[in-house]
Amino acid sequence: MNTLPHFATPQLTLLHRGKVRDSYRIDDSTRLIIVSDRLSAFDSVLETAIPHKGAVLNGLANFWFEKTAHIIPNHVKALIDANVMLVKEAQPIKVEMVVRNYITGSMLRGYQKGQRTFSGVTVPDGLTKHQQFPTPIVTPTTKEESDREITPENLVSEGWVSQELYDKMAEKALELFKVGSDLLASQGIILVDTKYEFGLLNGELILIDEIHTPDSSRFWSAEDYARNPEGAEQMDKEYIRQWLIANKVEGQYPRALTPEVTAEATHRYLDIYQRIVGQPLATADETATGGNVANRLVSNLVKAGLMKDAWVSIVADSPADEKQGQKIRSSFDGYEVFTQLHVNSADEDDVMTEVWNRSIEPGVIIAVAGLGDALAARVNVPVISWQADAEQTTNSSAFTPGSAPTLLVAHPDNAVQAALRALNTLRLRERLRHEIAAAKTKRQAADV
Repeated sequence: MNTLPHFATPQLTLLHRGKVRDSYRIDDSTRLIIVSDRLSAFDSVLETAIPHKGAVLNGLANFWFEKTAHIIPNHVKALIDANVMLVKEAQPIKVEMVVRNYITGSMLRGYQKGQRTFSGVTVPDGLTKHQQFPTPIVTPTTKEESDREITPENLVSEGWVSQELYDKMAEKALELFKVGSDLLASQGIILVDTKYEFGLLNGELILIDEIHTPDSSRFWSAEDYARNPEGAEQMDKEYIRQWLIANKVEGQYPRALTPEVTAEATHRYLDIYQRIVGQPLATADETATGGNVANRLVSNLVKAGLMKDAWVSIVADSPADEKQGQKIRSSFDGYEVFTQLHVNSADEDDVMTEVWNRSIEPGVIIAVAGLGDALAARVNVPVISWQADAEQTTNSSAFTPGSAPTLLVAHPDNAVQAALRALNTLRLRERLRHEIAAAKTKRQAADV
């Protein structure tokens, strides 16, 4: 299936890779958030990506950010692609403001074991499964390696937030929850519970991360709840959780989904999007029509001026080779290709190899001073090797030594031209076609 399970590029600096979202630095005040199609369940990312899931989450978050901007400013700068959001760089507050309107999930499990106080909020005896509270309650948790319930008083005493800041966060969380509940109710959906994350931008409280998405919220069908409150089922990935539970083998959950379960999950995400927004996801027919998620994403990032459509990494064996590497790099000026000069380092080898191998856009490596064979053995992109003594070792300008998938060139200019051809993008092929035609015309003129 045509999905976005992973995003990588040597053109941007990775800040954080989460279970679903990846964050990249654009500059000191801006970051890029890529929402993948990865699915997490029971604290694990499954091997199966869900078509359109990332676009649904990103699109819904953007929808709600727009709908709630009158309540609190948010971090959105622009929606670059169905899966990509450009946001303001804010200082995150390491607290999740969880708002609950029904007793369910982890709170219900604790209640059934006798717990009556949750993050400082005490609830009465006699509540039944999925019962609605008289008014929504706020049960904050810390954002740590293992999130924990915490009272507002302890949030202040432990230094997470000031009392004034917490009060404002709680006030805004309840306002956001009301707007979300009212709009969803008009679509026959109950907003059961959700979480909000806030940050500070120039001292001002803003909303960050996501809002009212199937990954951050619990939704029930109002019709199902009215018919059987205790049997109400979460409308999104609860279906997948139940399938995983039913298909445990020796206590282990399956690592991958069947095609049938994947298709049903996709249908549910698309249905939630359409019911909330009121129209189908714009890219919903992308897989059916053969569109390519990665190509679309790269195209939109290029249009936004955030990256180039291809890259060339020039790898020098040591600092002594940097001068020659820089000379090769300058030869790409004018071709609109991202280039980087990378001095070989054992500490960075594995990281760079992973980025090169999983890059979403095409790329080529030029190895300076004998690294070609070693690089070619561990990367899945073309490797072009230039050595100062290559001209003495062969009469050909390029050849493949032994069985190593490395192109050895005798001159730096050959490396540049070989790399441009190896990238094989339509844009570069058209550029090279014109250059070849111009060179031919020049030769013909010289022969007259």
